[in-house]
Amino acid sequence: MGEYSKALSSYKRSLEIRKTALPPNHPGLAASYNNIASVYDDMSEYSKALSSYERSLEIRKIALPPNHPDLADSYNNIAMVYSHMGEYSKALSFYERSLEIRKTALPPNHPDLADSYHNIAVVYSHLGEYSKALSSYERSLEIRKIALPPNHPNLADSYNNVAMAYNNMGEYSKALSLYERSLEIRKIALPSNHPNLAGSYNNIAMVYDKIGEYSKALSLYERSLEIRKIALPSNHPDLADSYINIAMVYDKMGEYSKALSSYERSLEIYKIALPPNHPNLAASYNNIAMVYSHMGEYSKALSSYERSLEIRKIALPPNHPDLAASYNNIAVVYSHMGEYSKALSSYERSLEILKIALPSNHPNLAASYNNIAGVYSHMGEYSKALSSLERSLEIRKMTLPPNHPDFSQSYNNIGMVYDNMGEYSKALSSYERALEIRKIALPPNHPDLAASYNNIAMAYENMGEYSKALSLCEKSLEIYKIALPPNHPSLALSYNNIAAVYSHMGEYSKALSSLERSLEIRKIALPPNHPDLATSYSNIASAYCKMGEYSKALLSLEMSLEVFKKSLPPMHPRLALVETNIEKIKKRLK
Repeated sequence: MGEYSKALSSYKRSLEIRKTALPPNHPGLAASYNNIASVYDDMSEYSKALSSYERSLEIRKIALPPNHPDLADSYNNIAMVYSHMGEYSKALSFYERSLEIRKTALPPNHPDLADSYHNIAVVYSHLGEYSKALSSYERSLEIRKIALPPNHPNLADSYNNVAMAYNNMGEYSKALSLYERSLEIRKIALPSNHPNLAGSYNNIAMVYDKIGEYSKALSLYERSLEIRKIALPSNHPDLADSYINIAMVYDKMGEYSKALSSYERSLEIYKIALPPNHPNLAASYNNIAMVYSHMGEYSKALSSYERSLEIRKIALPPNHPDLAASYNNIAVVYSHMGEYSKALSSYERSLEILKIALPSNHPNLAASYNNIAGVYSHMGEYSKALSSLERSLEIRKMTLPPNHPDFSQSYNNIGMVYDNMGEYSKALSSYERALEIRKIALPPNHPDLAASYNNIAMAYENMGEYSKALSLCEKSLEIYKIALPPNHPSLALSYNNIAAVYSHMGEYSKALSSLERSLEIRKIALPPNHPDLATSYSNIASAYCKMGEYSKALLSLEMSLEVFKKSLPPMHPRLALVETNIEKIKKRLK
């Protein structure tokens, strides 16, 4: 923060001198307002930045010819601030005005034209119009190929950007190939510890992360961090970004304590490097909250999400998409806590903001309808859930390629609602459609494939086809064993599902064995008061009941109740269910 205030003070002093020495519409004054605006933008004070950029533009309009390149720069800068504010349609309009001037003022393959196409592509990407983003990125790349030498760093940037568009479209093999091409150029063009090399390793890691190859992703994120530690000051924000990326992988691997540690290191750096209400601090609190949520520490999660929201309310315009994300995350925690009306209210607030901030077919709106459907499903309002899921699917069909992984989520969730409604054949059909898409979009041992086999198994189990269910549960477990660390929570879930099938088949000792394996993993992977541990104790109690061992069942249910009391609100329905079951067993033991 100190460096920003010093820069701002110097630029303002320079402006005062220029006001005295120069005519009122001299281009030098425009340059001063431009410099002041750039600092305000870095400080996330977007309204002040916009005001100064607009003052600069006014002066340039008077002082310069109508198609002067500096006017294009002004329109470009104003567009950049609107983009940071989440006002993407305004940003697009100003970027396009900048491009028009550059087309008139500059040769057809001038690098600034490539920059314009790049900026327009970024906005299309924010708007969820990935094919338009790809087209603009490719136009930028074409110009740079003509204008620049073959190993120029800006060509690497272009390959990187085209890769990013493919990544957003779910075309991960194309993305990986182009990110690697970008890295090759950077290795030739740049010193061995240049920050842009760290960026390349980071981007390649991101693709491996999405395709579920977490060990490769972690290794590359750590390589990126090593370079940044050498190349950058100890509290540079890019180091914080590296810690965030490493934390995200640990979180997916179920190594929550390591994830939390990396997120907290990131937050420490941001606190030193950034102003107190910078959006990146909000993102940090958000990330820490997410891990607490995965650990079942919902009150801590809620507190961190609310801190994140407070910062975003100060730092961002009232309808910025990041505010919607905050309300969405708070809703997730309320849903875990069984406070479904509060969850629904927060999800709907999130959706309201997204409807204002984004185009009507943006993928984030689809995600919002999906989340609202989840709450309706928990509340037993299945027709409303189904309606929201179908709206989500409609939006995705308009905006995404036909085999994008998000479609598999839609079909999967529709299947779950049909499952809850007892329409098992429809559930099975939707689950199988989700699996088909995942087989095309993802590598053969991706965890999401395991989830699909598990869901299909659940449908067969509900239909009484236990041998098919068991086979698919075991297939799911095999994939998880390859894709995930040995004590990942998803493995515990797999053993739990296998146990459920054995229980339906009347093989209670096998069911008990699988449930105990599930509990062992959860004891290692999760905090001692995580609700999933309570679920394990409840399931073990159910197995003992079926075996007629009521005293052991009672002991397990009491352990379940103890954990639930520490992790859930006092009126949560799961607490009431366990208490009821305890009373039933006590009556049997009398």
